[in-house]
Amino acid sequence: MQYDIFNGDADGIFALHQYRLVHPEPSAHLITGVKRDISLVSRVERVSDCILYVFDLSLATNLSALETVLQQNNTVHYFDHHFSGNIPVSPLLHTCIDPSAETCTSVIVNKAVKDKVNPWAICGAFGDNLHKLAQDMAKSIGLSKNQTFELHELGELFNYNGYGSTLADLHFHPADLYKAVSPYHNPFDFIHNAAQLEILRDGYKEDLELAMQQLEMQGSGQNRVYFFPDTTWARRVGGVFSNLKAQERKDCAHALITENSNRTLRVSVRAPLKNRTGADTLCKQFPTGGGRSAAAGINYLPTEMLDSFLSTFQSTFT
Repeated sequence: MQYDIFNGDADGIFALHQYRLVHPEPSAHLITGVKRDISLVSRVERVSDCILYVFDLSLATNLSALETVLQQNNTVHYFDHHFSGNIPVSPLLHTCIDPSAETCTSVIVNKAVKDKVNPWAICGAFGDNLHKLAQDMAKSIGLSKNQTFELHELGELFNYNGYGSTLADLHFHPADLYKAVSPYHNPFDFIHNAAQLEILRDGYKEDLELAMQQLEMQGSGQNRVYFFPDTTWARRVGGVFSNLKAQERKDCAHALITENSNRTLRVSVRAPLKNRTGADTLCKQFPTGGGRSAAAGINYLPTEMLDSFLSTFQSTFT
C-alpha cells in the first residue's frame, strides 16, 4: 500500500502531481490538510510494510512520527525544502531535501525525476513566491508572456486555497484540487477546462479587496506590519497578501498578524526578497513557530508576547 502525504498548498500539490505523472499510482491514499497543517506523517504512525511519499513538509517537524514509521518497516521517500534538522539514518529512508531559499519542493521533484523543466514546477515556484526563478524557468522552455501569466495565476490561486485555520475555511479540500489536476499532463489544458479556477478567482478577488483595506501599523520602522481580524476572508487571503506586499517592497521584511478565535495570534513573516534569510530563526524563538529562512510563521502566539515579537522582528531585519 502506498501513501501520498503532502502540504495542501500549491507547492505540495504540484510536487506530488509531477512525481505521479512519472510514477503513477492511482490507488495511493492521499493525506493532506491546510497549509499550516504540517505534522501529517503522524497520521500514518500505525501503518507497516507500506511505501510513503512525503512532499513539502518539514522533516524536523515530523521527525518523531518519521522515526516511528521507519521502525515499522515502511519505506519513505521524502521531498522538501524546509529545515530538516538531523535526518535519520535508515536504508528505508530516501531524501531529496534542499533548504536553500531560492528553491521549492516542486523544483526539487522536477530535478529528482530527471524531467526537463516542467510547467507544473513553474506553477509551484510562483505559488511559493519565487517569481524570478519561475520566470527564468518559463523563459528556458520558451513560454510566452501570456502562458507565463497563466502559470503564475494557477500557482497563486492554488496557494491561496491552502490558507485557513481549518479545512472549512478553504474553497476546496486540497486533496480534491490534486484529484482535479491529476489527469492533466499539460497545465494549460487544466487552466482552460477547470471549473475550480473560476471559483478561486472570484474568492481571491473578494478576499483581496477586503485585505487591501487594512492599513499598515504605524511606527513599524523600515519593515511593515499588518493586523487582520478573526474572519474567514482574513485566514484565507493572509498568505497571498503577505507575498504581494513582499513583492511590492523587496527591501523590507513583512509581518501579518491575524487574530485567532482562541485569543492567540497567528503570525506570518516574509524576509526581504533581497535577502531571503532570518524568518525561520525569528519565528522559532516563539511557541508554535517554524518555517524556512524566506518565509515562516507562528501558529498561536500568546497576546502577551506580541510586544516581544514586534521588537525581535525589527531587530532581526535591521
